Amino acid sequence: MSPEDQLAEIARGVVDLHQRAELLERLSSGRPLRVKAGFDPTRPDLHLGHTVLMQKMKTFQDLGHEVTFLIGDFTAMVGDPTGQNDMRPRLTREEVLASAKTYTEQAFKVLDEGRTTVRYNSEWLAGLSLDKVIELAARRTVARTLERRDFRERLDNHRDIYLHEFLYPLLQGYDSVALESDVELGGTDQLFNLMVGRDLMQRYGLPPQIVITTPILEGIDARLQDGAVVGKKMSKSAGNAIGLLEPPTEMFRKCMQIDDAVVWRFFELLSAKSTAEIEAIRAAGDPLAAKSALALELVARFQGQEAAERARDTFEATYLGRGVPRDVAEITLAPEGEGLLLAKALQLAGLTSSGGEARRLIQQGGVELDGSRVSDPYSRLSAGSEHLVRVGSKKRRFCRIRVAP
Repeated sequence: MSPEDQLAEIARGVVDLHQRAELLERLSSGRPLRVKAGFDPTRPDLHLGHTVLMQKMKTFQDLGHEVTFLIGDFTAMVGDPTGQNDMRPRLTREEVLASAKTYTEQAFKVLDEGRTTVRYNSEWLAGLSLDKVIELAARRTVARTLERRDFRERLDNHRDIYLHEFLYPLLQGYDSVALESDVELGGTDQLFNLMVGRDLMQRYGLPPQIVITTPILEGIDARLQDGAVVGKKMSKSAGNAIGLLEPPTEMFRKCMQIDDAVVWRFFELLSAKSTAEIEAIRAAGDPLAAKSALALELVARFQGQEAAERARDTFEATYLGRGVPRDVAEITLAPEGEGLLLAKALQLAGLTSSGGEARRLIQQGGVELDGSRVSDPYSRLSAGSEHLVRVGSKKRRFCRIRVAP
């Protein structure tokens, strides 16, 4: 592929590209470029938001370039101040390493394992002596650091900024120096940190890296407002993420929770379907079918086609009233006398949090026994009987409850 065609493929869907001419020049050299992206393991699971960036890493791999998946085990202990109104809680090394254990396994659901180099930035950062840290700090001014929006807003609002937070972008920038990267990738929220790396490389006498940012994927709770998608970015801490290691049925269900108007943003950033295919789905005018198509594609990508189809069938049976799920939990309960109160059985089966909640659900018509709605909150299940119980209407939960003789 020509350098110009490579550039067009790389630039597709990106937000920032500093500098385009420099990237074309390096692509024209004919040598594989050193491309890196860093991930701080602050939580154990990667989610779909991370894959937006990893898909661009895969693009570089497919074009024959060298990709480094950098695990920020050292910087995670410092804490990235990006987007923080207050200091981010500090993590211990044990917490960071525990989170990092599964990162590579998850990353290889997108990246080509045989063509990916995995590095940890503690390899060079943990050994920096104090004089080296001071030398690093001397290459960046306070005034330039305060240009960062997060810091400026905290100053304006009289919120504290801690000295170690000033060090974070320097340490991340030093990663680029240590790896002598040609290109660094990150989300749009990382632009400041990535540009610090570009600046530091020049101060250390190295050719400056090209900086590329990809869009930030919003969480499944995002909404369309005045024609724009608004909401917090996808993250585990916000409770709006779809994790790569979640069970297929859970992944599918969460995809179906995406707002009808927002699902096209997910298609844009995550789907491998062509523009024409996506437009055909949109033209059909069926948001439920659109979300199901997206969910099926994403679950199949990370969990396999068979698991995705089972997850779809389970979702339709559970939430769309098209039958009973294939794998219904079963439980056997001891009788109390000649039977067991249905409300008590629901509580013991974990379908409700208490007997009181169970009785309220029964009175409200939210419980079915063998396909028939129950209205008496003091209904009893006979000893030796077995029943298929459904709780809830929109979010249906099923269980086969057997009362021992």
